[in-house]
Amino acid sequence: ANVNGSAIPRMADASFYTHAGPEIGVASTKCFMTQLANLLMFSIWLGRRRGTIDDAQATELVEGLARIPHVIAERLRATHLAVADIVRDFSDARDVLFLGRGLSFPMALEGALKLKEISYVHAEGYAAGEMKHGPIALLDARMPVIVVMPHDRHYDRVSSNMQEARAREAKIIGVTTVGDTKGQALCDRFVEVAATHEALSPFVTVVPLQLYAYCVADHKGTDVDQPRNLAKTVTVE
Repeated sequence: ANVNGSAIPRMADASFYTHAGPEIGVASTKCFMTQLANLLMFSIWLGRRRGTIDDAQATELVEGLARIPHVIAERLRATHLAVADIVRDFSDARDVLFLGRGLSFPMALEGALKLKEISYVHAEGYAAGEMKHGPIALLDARMPVIVVMPHDRHYDRVSSNMQEARAREAKIIGVTTVGDTKGQALCDRFVEVAATHEALSPFVTVVPLQLYAYCVADHKGTDVDQPRNLAKTVTVE
């Protein structure tokens, strides 16, 4: 929860506070990032309690998390410029597919959600390994496919999924690790993110996805902060 004393914490036996501060935009990108941080810290604590990670691993993750704001800020301007340039070529797309594996799959869902919410473009987030069970039938030269592919344990399989999409003439936009020339060679366009510990990769890969939604909305002239029909709280069930 973001607000101390709000309805959900009062109803729950325990709660985490995100400390995101006032969230002006209904799409709530700040809260999303702070929720990621809370879940990671809870996972680290749980891992230590259960003995699945040791002190050194926990310290590495905590220190890495503390550096994330600097890591994002360091590349933010370059990322924004790269995404804005890509959007100029793809802003008229009526459908967009987001793909990811492992920790990148929820980021694909977040990217699709943000694009739907603030730019009113139909978008779907899908597990890359499930592409053959539906989305592959939609692929053609008019449909951009945004693939989240940090250099993690799923990298080779994601690369294979990208090759399948390219074979259907889909336009591939990759979110790749800096210097990943192999992955970038599979992309029509790409945005680079900093190399991080695998558990921290969502913090850097989600930024270009959120910026993509923002840039499309800005290009179309839609209200980024107050999208039509959306609300922060559900007042009618």
